[in-house]
Amino acid sequence: MNTNRLKPILAAVALAAAGHASAQITFYEGEGFRGRSFSTDKQVRDFERRDFNDRASSIVVDRGRWEVCEDSRFAGRCVVLRRGSYESLRDAGFDRTISSVRPVERNRSYDNEGPQAAMDTPDYAFRQRPNERTYEAPVTSVRAVAGTPDQRCWMERQDVQERRDLNPAGGIIGGILGGILGHQVGGGSGKTAATIGGAVGGAALGANVDRIRDPASGREVRRCENITRAEPEYWDVVYNFRGTDHRVQMTAPPGRTILVNARGEPRQ
Repeated sequence: MNTNRLKPILAAVALAAAGHASAQITFYEGEGFRGRSFSTDKQVRDFERRDFNDRASSIVVDRGRWEVCEDSRFAGRCVVLRRGSYESLRDAGFDRTISSVRPVERNRSYDNEGPQAAMDTPDYAFRQRPNERTYEAPVTSVRAVAGTPDQRCWMERQDVQERRDLNPAGGIIGGILGGILGHQVGGGSGKTAATIGGAVGGAALGANVDRIRDPASGREVRRCENITRAEPEYWDVVYNFRGTDHRVQMTAPPGRTILVNARGEPRQ
């Protein structure tokens, strides 16, 4: 065989192998990169050998591009994934169905390109990295922190109370007007009696003029109250790892211990 003809083929194979060697993908048993996981930088023809067949629910592609398939030996429905974090495979229809995976060329176009990753870069915040060792750190204190109270407001109809006090000024004015009107009625002693009666009646009418003019019509008043949220906004947790206290905010109360890596960073 002509060795000169083999050189271009060997060079192409070496280039592809170099590109694939830098690739890496991690499969997680639960959505959101939780639960048991395994990573690979080369093809896996059958996930049964990794005890991970039909188990993957989320994926992180660290490097390169990868083709994941429903059946072993890259059969069945397949999809090509780019670098990034795939928090859930449910929408793509690959939740707990993957049985094989292999790296593919980075710059080639494929008809079975997968969905856009939720994040274009691998997301490992508070999550265990591939092959990362974890330790249990005892929790020393937990404090529930309530959020800012919500304010509830409403409009309330407020009745104006009837005034029981007499109006002196109204009584005086009413007495004068009543006397004038009474003086114009009758004659002699009758005119005098009418004048006195008019003054008394006018005084009573004037003293109560406010009650007649200002009925309990009511008015709209804005009322507000603060409502404390039933659930805390977060839990402030202090834990000790290798003699040093660490603090972290968590969305749920922890148990007696939490998982951390060798640097004391929390891991899920």
